[in-house]
Amino acid sequence: MSSSELPAVPRYDGAHLRHVLPSSAAVLGVPGYENTLGLPAARRVCVVMVDGLGLSLLKARGGHAPFLRRALESNRTLDVSFPTTTAASLASFATGATPAEHGIVGYDVVDPGTGHVVNQLGNWPGWLDPVQWQPHPTVLERAAEVVGVTTVSLPEFASSQLTRAALRGGDFVGARSVQARVRAASESLAKHERSLVYLYFNELDKTGHRHGAGSLKWGEQLEELDFALRTLTKRLPASTLVLLTADHGMVDVPVKQRIDYSLHADLVAGVELTAGEPRAVQLHVADPARADRVADAWRAHFGAKVWVLTRDEAVAGGYFGSELRDGVAARIGDVLVLAREHELALYDGRRVAPHAFDMVGQHGSLTRAEREVPLLTLATPRG
Repeated sequence: MSSSELPAVPRYDGAHLRHVLPSSAAVLGVPGYENTLGLPAARRVCVVMVDGLGLSLLKARGGHAPFLRRALESNRTLDVSFPTTTAASLASFATGATPAEHGIVGYDVVDPGTGHVVNQLGNWPGWLDPVQWQPHPTVLERAAEVVGVTTVSLPEFASSQLTRAALRGGDFVGARSVQARVRAASESLAKHERSLVYLYFNELDKTGHRHGAGSLKWGEQLEELDFALRTLTKRLPASTLVLLTADHGMVDVPVKQRIDYSLHADLVAGVELTAGEPRAVQLHVADPARADRVADAWRAHFGAKVWVLTRDEAVAGGYFGSELRDGVAARIGDVLVLAREHELALYDGRRVAPHAFDMVGQHGSLTRAEREVPLLTLATPRG
């Protein structure tokens, strides 16, 4: 397949989400990290992660967010990891590693040891140790040895398997509402002379999945977030740098374009397991030697609506990063099918619950709307 027919590879060694926390740690004097992004000097850093706030969405819906719209003047566009899904992106964000290194390579992935499909955002099976699954030390762990470190997020994420795998380290403060998390973040920043605070919001992502990123409800949620973040910047202790970024973007998929591919015998012939997400399907082939035949069947069926790569092509192309850690390759599908058009989502109806087809906002593929996120400076150090 020619390079013109393939999606752009994430800029892992350039303007990428995985450099945000390491650069923040470097600013605070944590050994072993480089300030790759050239962040200004600060004694306190708050990194705000807004799940699902792609750059194109912020620009398109900026009328609902006057504070963030003004901050766009400071924007540096970042790529996120592949697939463009929360588990993979947050793991790269929190470890500074690529998916090839940290091994969280999708929403649903196959555990090679058991052949089970594991939901990386759900309840992992008891046999799967999060620290063994993702063994790299996190930036929060290493920074906590030097400065005060706090995660401010929803209470249910305090001991989740994804937190234990990729976001472990420092103190955890759970707060339910948007405003409560803002208060907790400002208090956490003030507790230490040097501090790193990771502040997480998932409301936009949830609303987008349910109602669509183009919906009135999504706009209302953005308005609430915009007001909360403006409030945060007014409560900061001196010498605080506040950054905002996101883990992926989102596109809205019409009902008629949410397709159950299991109904097409030509697409599932020879496929043993299905994983991934609706816009980045991962197919595990019963006989890996027949992966090219499966890939050709999908290309013939969907044509220019999708990008289709074998695992070998994806790995060689650097889509997961430059060098796979031992054991990671087997977690990746033998064939990857990425939605090339915004209005397409592909489901295995034999495996997913019927309500999965109700999801409006989607992500996972490598279109610019899904791959590009902002890095905004909301406040710079003073005093």
